[in-house]
Amino acid sequence: MKVLKFGGTSVGSPERMKKLLDIIDASQRQIVVLSAVSGTTNSLVEIGQAYLAGDKPRAISLINTLKDKYEVFIKELFAKPEFLAEGKEVIDYHFNLLSNLANDLFTSIEDKIIVAQGELLSTTLYHVYLKEIGVPSVLLPALDFMKIDEDNEPIVDHITTHLTPLLDKYPTNNLFITQGYICRNSFGEIDNLRRGGSDYTASLIGAGIRSEEVQIWTDIDGMHNNDPRIVKGTQPIAQLSFDEAAELAYFGAKILHPQSVFPAQKYKIPVRLLNTMDPQAQGTLITNDSEKNKIKSIAAKDGITAIKIQSSRMLLAYGFLRRVFEVFERYKTSIDMITTSEVAVSLTIDDVTNLGEITKELNSFGSVELDVDHTIICVVGDFGAEKHGYAARVLESLKHIPIRMISYGGSDHNLSLLVRTDDKVEALRSLHSRLF
Repeated sequence: MKVLKFGGTSVGSPERMKKLLDIIDASQRQIVVLSAVSGTTNSLVEIGQAYLAGDKPRAISLINTLKDKYEVFIKELFAKPEFLAEGKEVIDYHFNLLSNLANDLFTSIEDKIIVAQGELLSTTLYHVYLKEIGVPSVLLPALDFMKIDEDNEPIVDHITTHLTPLLDKYPTNNLFITQGYICRNSFGEIDNLRRGGSDYTASLIGAGIRSEEVQIWTDIDGMHNNDPRIVKGTQPIAQLSFDEAAELAYFGAKILHPQSVFPAQKYKIPVRLLNTMDPQAQGTLITNDSEKNKIKSIAAKDGITAIKIQSSRMLLAYGFLRRVFEVFERYKTSIDMITTSEVAVSLTIDDVTNLGEITKELNSFGSVELDVDHTIICVVGDFGAEKHGYAARVLESLKHIPIRMISYGGSDHNLSLLVRTDDKVEALRSLHSRLF
């Protein structure tokens, strides 16, 4: 059984939703994971923010505006009056739910209920559309089998034990539709896998049922060897290893959710990145295998802040770095890059929510310097310890650009450099010109 995930742009209009059957083979047994219709999640987040701010009139106005869009959507999606009426019942149910939240105390729990409605709408409407055209399908509520633990980590065994019986219940059905992104937490409340989580859902389902393949369908033909929005002449990468894909996803390649490769990697399930707009394109295949002796791709991650802690107490001392890291752990702030010397440590973060408190605590260790508006440039390829020349080529490409930090050797697949965000475009183009 295959798992196929379609993103928001792939279901972004009635026309595109209808064209999914050009890709989905209804004669093959498969699970289709859908994101919310493009733009919907942003609107739902805005509605939640209005409720949280206590501005109920604005929330209701935003709800009505979004509902109007769905009224138009279903008129284009359904041809027969009885199915148009069923589609109207679907959107009335979900938008009444949103409006009724104005009558209750609004908390973060209700906020997560709001953003879940996007995927519930897209999957239910698609299920009704398939019914209209006579294609049998089963709508599987992700809330029945997708669960995270108290640390917000998905529970693959829970997916296996709860999803497998649902599939076995319909032995003659080939097509199963479910929601990406949404789940239940350890308290049984509606929760989610964070932005981009539909990719993660597909990978988790693939792991849970030991799928033969997970396909991620987006609006670009695979992962490219550089950012096509900035650099001309980029090319899709035919094959990546799981580790290479994870590095690229984490450091800025938007086509794939950073965590989505790990469940598939654990159970050795191939992941294929494909283009809904060009289904014949080869795309990118992600497996345990990789082409050797080759630089694969370049990615960039913006919004980086560099922190330098300098202290003579670091010299010949043990436990210093542990105490520094504990500060970031207390504030649940992850570190991207780190470099050390005898008397200083520099590191980077992308979440500055608690930067003031973190800086205050770090001042007890020594002098602290902050550099904002930086970008991590990540070059991914075969950088094993026995390789030579690749790092020199990368640095030679950037000899005219100031480099704040370099991280090399922590991974066999990644060389990362920190530059000012003002220099990002020039860095990406220069690297592309020299490396490819």
